[in-house]
Amino acid sequence: MPLRRAIFSCLLSLAFAADAIGQTAPAQPTQSGSTASQNQDPERQHAIELFNAGKFVDAMPLFEKLAADHPDDATIKANWAFAISGYAATLNDPELRKKARIRARSIALQAQKQGNNSAMVQVVLQIPEDGSEPTFSEHKDADEAMRSAEADFARGDYDKARQGYLRALLLDPKNYAAALFIGDVYFKQKVWGSAGEWFAKAIEIDPNRETAYRYWGDALAQLGNSAAAREKYINAVIADPYDRTSWAGLTNWAQISKLPLNWIRLQDRIKLDESDPAHINIDVDPSFEKGSANQLAWTAYGMTRATWRAAFSKRFPKEPKYRRTMQEEFESLTVMIKVLKDEQDQSKLKDLDPSIQSVMKIQEAGFLEPFALLNRADKEIARDYEPYRATHRDTIYRYFDEFVVPKAPPQ
Repeated sequence: MPLRRAIFSCLLSLAFAADAIGQTAPAQPTQSGSTASQNQDPERQHAIELFNAGKFVDAMPLFEKLAADHPDDATIKANWAFAISGYAATLNDPELRKKARIRARSIALQAQKQGNNSAMVQVVLQIPEDGSEPTFSEHKDADEAMRSAEADFARGDYDKARQGYLRALLLDPKNYAAALFIGDVYFKQKVWGSAGEWFAKAIEIDPNRETAYRYWGDALAQLGNSAAAREKYINAVIADPYDRTSWAGLTNWAQISKLPLNWIRLQDRIKLDESDPAHINIDVDPSFEKGSANQLAWTAYGMTRATWRAAFSKRFPKEPKYRRTMQEEFESLTVMIKVLKDEQDQSKLKDLDPSIQSVMKIQEAGFLEPFALLNRADKEIARDYEPYRATHRDTIYRYFDEFVVPKAPPQ
């Protein structure tokens, strides 16, 4: 997804979701100076009004002047960087676009050094150091149509932008971004139903990209349909659970609904010493009481993992070397739970780590595999996610629906 659009997503997800429940989202975060004094600054307010109206090209020189007048104001610099990234899209010359993107990134770095670590700054910092940008389409005419539409969007000419995205989609019917951006134009124009229709079209093109689900959730939130928005936000995470951006909609939904996400964090209490692969040593947390349920559980877990490492090449002959897998984690947790359930003295379980108790409930409901993939993932386990999702998408959704995300409040 192009940088500028990703920034819009961060802002819209926060601002519009708050509006949907009658709250007022701030136009921008404040890093220095009082809110009252800032509200009394007519130049600043005018810049913010243009910014909130999507007129980033017009807002850019105003933020530049404000940054010169207030060099310690990290918020102004963050907005200025954002505006420059939007301005870059209006430039026809690729080299000038690169220079503008490099400048936007440089100013965002200044804002970060001054204490602004907002989502907006983080996204601007995703610009490559050389200012390079991805193509929208392998189809030359479609790519040109997309760039022209992006320039219109940055200027705030939404009707013309929509026409450009439509043209690109006709030239390249499988262009996810074109369908997504048509929906985004309708969203910006507050035509929530039409926005949702185009987000659905983008999902048809590629159901394994998170953005359209998240944008659709925002549109449904605007329509006051919290339950439907929840479903879209969950699907956004399922599409790409290891990207923090995928969680933005669901996290905002939970905060606005005042419902905490039930994300079980099972902290490792063992270490495996692999200095001698033939004799893997297991070091269990020494703070555990000898013979306690916690010691028993983690010893069983560690022994299973050690066995897996020793037999990995036989189980995965096509893998060039050992790596952690979902199956290893699943079996290790399964053995941990079985040992606890088989313990004759069940009174020992009264002091069992609450996280392990939660995992036992997840296992009983049949969701231990999603738990292993998501709550216990590292870069190696994450490699097993896409194949699992291809055949178990409904199971992953049910895990989120039944265990992780509370139900939407009554409307």
